[in-house]
Amino acid sequence: MQPHLQHHSCLFCFPSLVGQFTHGFKGVLDKKPQLSLKQEIQELRGCAGCLTSEFNLTDVLFFCRKAMENVVDDDVTKRFSPQKLDSWNLLTRNNHNFCHISLRLKVVWVLGLLLRYGVLLPLRVTLAITGICLFLVLSTLVGVLPNTRLRSCLSDKVHLMGCHICVRSLSAIITYHNRQNKPQNDGICVANHTTPIDGIILANDRCYSLVGQLHGGLLGMIQRAMVTSSPHIWFERAEVKDRHLVAKRLIDHVADKTKHPVLIFPEGTCINNTSVMMFRKSSFELGCTIYPVAIKYDPRFGDAFWNSSKFGLVRYLLRTMSSWAIVCSVWYLPPMNRKEGEDAVQFANRVKSVIAAKGGFVDLKWDGGLKRARVKEAFKEEQQELYSRLVVGVSQGGPVAPVFGSPRLCQCAPG
Repeated sequence: MQPHLQHHSCLFCFPSLVGQFTHGFKGVLDKKPQLSLKQEIQELRGCAGCLTSEFNLTDVLFFCRKAMENVVDDDVTKRFSPQKLDSWNLLTRNNHNFCHISLRLKVVWVLGLLLRYGVLLPLRVTLAITGICLFLVLSTLVGVLPNTRLRSCLSDKVHLMGCHICVRSLSAIITYHNRQNKPQNDGICVANHTTPIDGIILANDRCYSLVGQLHGGLLGMIQRAMVTSSPHIWFERAEVKDRHLVAKRLIDHVADKTKHPVLIFPEGTCINNTSVMMFRKSSFELGCTIYPVAIKYDPRFGDAFWNSSKFGLVRYLLRTMSSWAIVCSVWYLPPMNRKEGEDAVQFANRVKSVIAAKGGFVDLKWDGGLKRARVKEAFKEEQQELYSRLVVGVSQGGPVAPVFGSPRLCQCAPG
């Protein structure tokens, strides 16, 4: 067994209650292994050697069944909604009907509501505002100092202090595993993405250099204060689309061993912590060491997933602070490097599989961009071509067609 360390931010939460449930949660979705297109049609026709004709009318039923299955329960859209719980955790947002089961249960729910919104939420918001203001002031002051070793040391202290306060304002209980694999300054740290606080959860244990688009408002103020004292990488909106510029700045940053490792979430969008979706290949083309990290949240004490299409950032943070607590486990995995003859897509898939296996996630090859975009027509046409190649290839003695839902085909989804 690997040793693990727990970081308890127990201010304004119930550590003894939460501690009873923090171990042993998996949340793994059992999924029947997918069959190939050929196997599915053979099963539908009722025998293994029936693919001899060019077309069989019963093949239509296969596509009709697949369409109805995906309408009822597909593998993609349900990853962008909150994870369903087997039991009620006294939060109305999970189910509005539970609080009406009995009078005794309703009294308990009302008491919990008063405690969360009347006591815990005001204290947590006050602590968060205090921490953000203190971080802005201290980061600005440190940024005035000359660029020396003292400034770097003070900047690390300020960043860690700000993350510690933010974590405590969320009443987060974090268990860090395998800290000997913690990311070093010679590479990029990649992790699955569930919520904007993923970065705070990781930065609570060590300093990272963040990469992202420069925003306005309060978030923009925090970004500008961060970059005055620490080498983060922020891009203007027009620069984000310039892949060569982004890659050059990342390569220059990683080459400097005095700078912190870069933290990137290659999924590009928030997933509900039940699966890991396709990793963008840009982070894996740089030729540097990759440090995988798996982050698993326990939804019984509070749902950490951010549904950005439904809630703004401020409303999401208020919902998070009004939960019982944020309970999660973080696994630092051994560093990985690109193998000889392996392209960036294959490397990204290999890293993703390791993260999925460690965190107990479903490993999906779909692009998280489907959260806001429609499936490309080219993908639909390729599925039609796959079936035609199968039938024509079998009737003419051609090669066996690739399996239905193969990684190559799935990566044709929009991104």
